Amino acid sequence: MSITPAGHVARSIVRPHTETSRHTPIRTFLTTDDGVTIDSVYDPPAAVYDVSAPSAVDLAFVMAHGFTGDVDKPHVRRVVEAFARYGAVVSFSFRGHGASGGRSTVGDKEVLDLAAAVRWARELGHARVATVGFSMGGSVVLRHAALYRPEAGGKAHTDAVVSVSAPARWYYRGTAPMRKLHWLVTRPEGRLVGRYGFRTRIVNRDWDPVPLSPVEAVPAIAPTPLLIVHGDQDGYFPVDHPRMLATAAGDHGELWIEGGMGHAEHAASDDLLARIGDWTERRAG
Repeated sequence: MSITPAGHVARSIVRPHTETSRHTPIRTFLTTDDGVTIDSVYDPPAAVYDVSAPSAVDLAFVMAHGFTGDVDKPHVRRVVEAFARYGAVVSFSFRGHGASGGRSTVGDKEVLDLAAAVRWARELGHARVATVGFSMGGSVVLRHAALYRPEAGGKAHTDAVVSVSAPARWYYRGTAPMRKLHWLVTRPEGRLVGRYGFRTRIVNRDWDPVPLSPVEAVPAIAPTPLLIVHGDQDGYFPVDHPRMLATAAGDHGELWIEGGMGHAEHAASDDLLARIGDWTERRAG
């Protein structure tokens, strides 16, 4: 397989598993529908080089990190390595994060980044693709699943959705961490801290129009399997957020409230990641 300078896969179908015996990740830049370059990594399933791993060779996870994360952050790599025991993993840095281009819109245009990563997973030959998002990424996977429906055709749809530590509604300021985050996003001095302290470049304008909120998006996800995961000690979003999402999902969604868990990737235990991997392997496709 070759990668074009613009970051597109030059050949549409690749056998990514035992036939190629890939033991190392592939790294490239993808280009979104609005022209932003997205730093992306493909990790083959662990079964390629670890016969004891219970990997499903046709399954790929596409991982959407939280705000200020990127593909090289240790907490992101830990999640990637956990999911690689169940399938291949595509991870990427959202726009404005790490080495990706553009500026963060904090959950709006990021659905285009996720769509590009899902397409890449399918171009690499995976029949089943699941999206797993954390915090901001958790809101993005919900909106992406509602906007990119399987019946619409194309390669950007998902076969299962897992949203971890996501908000249900926009503009929430009910906790101290969220008030600090709003300062980071909305104030010039906050955006400087984001750029130089967190390698995150943030757009300097308000949403116009305001995007569909996660709780508004959830009803449109059915019948795609949906799992909502949240910690009862989450310092950013209290448990009324996942409960609102689960109510909006109705019978087609599952809700796991994790006792003692905090927020997003940092708080996800190895056991939780394994259970998510197992759920996804069973429910995707």
